[in-house]
Amino acid sequence: MIVIIRSDASQEKIEHLKKWLTDKELIVREFQGQEQCVLGLIGNTNCVDKDMLKSLDIVESVSDMTETFKASNRKMHPDDSVVKMPFSHGGSSIGGGNFAVMAGPCSVESREQILFIAEEIKAAGANFIRGGAFKPRTSPYDFQGMGADGLGLLVEARKATGLPIVTELMDLRDIDLFMEKEVDVIQIGARNTQNYDLLKELGRMKAPILLKRGLAGTIKELLMSAEYIMASGNENVILCERGIRTYEHDYTRNTLDLSAVPVLKKLTHLPVIVDPSHGTGRADLVESMALAAIAAGADGIMIEVHNDPKNALSDGPQSLTPPQFSELSEKIFALREVVKPWYV
Repeated sequence: MIVIIRSDASQEKIEHLKKWLTDKELIVREFQGQEQCVLGLIGNTNCVDKDMLKSLDIVESVSDMTETFKASNRKMHPDDSVVKMPFSHGGSSIGGGNFAVMAGPCSVESREQILFIAEEIKAAGANFIRGGAFKPRTSPYDFQGMGADGLGLLVEARKATGLPIVTELMDLRDIDLFMEKEVDVIQIGARNTQNYDLLKELGRMKAPILLKRGLAGTIKELLMSAEYIMASGNENVILCERGIRTYEHDYTRNTLDLSAVPVLKKLTHLPVIVDPSHGTGRADLVESMALAAIAAGADGIMIEVHNDPKNALSDGPQSLTPPQFSELSEKIFALREVVKPWYV
């Protein structure tokens, strides 16, 4: 249920109404927008008399919410959410006009590799380092990442460049390690999008969570996964369109669903970024899809960059070289300036 509060309502009366609603065992989410206050009620709203609510002098309107996703719903939070970095590394934010360029290798392979790439992408304009320390692979015989050592190298790259890091968490048992290393953005990959125990545990944290769409997940399923995190208390969620599995497999790794960007931007207040590297699986398609994602209204781009793609231990065919990324970065920021007024 959505309760719109009158603009002239006193905070004292709003607090009194919130207490009355929470006493009925409802979760009350308050959003203070530029023009009005919105109260979102989550739970068994049948215990509240809608006509009585409408009759209150501080209430402008009351409406039901039919969608199954609540906390992530734009009706609850009409303005775009801004996700800030809790550890102040680089001072970066995502959403609400703050555009994110996340770049780096699929896997951290060595100290020399990650430090070199980190310096290169920073010089090209990236404001986040992405890199995998723990890697989910289809084959158990493929490189699984450097683990804790790789995470330590990402922290070293952050210290050298000042850029916040984005890396994937796969196992509940590693949460303490990620907190110890102050990982700026915890990525939940496509294979764990519906690992609900993991999502609920992440909801008890305050670290930003980058939630990727499942391998064949629907938009609604992505939003419901975000709901698991938010319902447990963590509202710092970033959604990522990374392509879905369709019947096409000859010419692209996945089918990048760019229509999901405007759909999500209408449905939710959460930031939405796009990963054209996984979305296509081909380095020669990354540029066009990255620019198309910006035109569609994405809040950020995640791009894989490797100094030697042909010899990369994972996802070499979809990785750009640092010079290629630098060239693309110029186009990203130029296009961003053109389309920014449409979406901010």
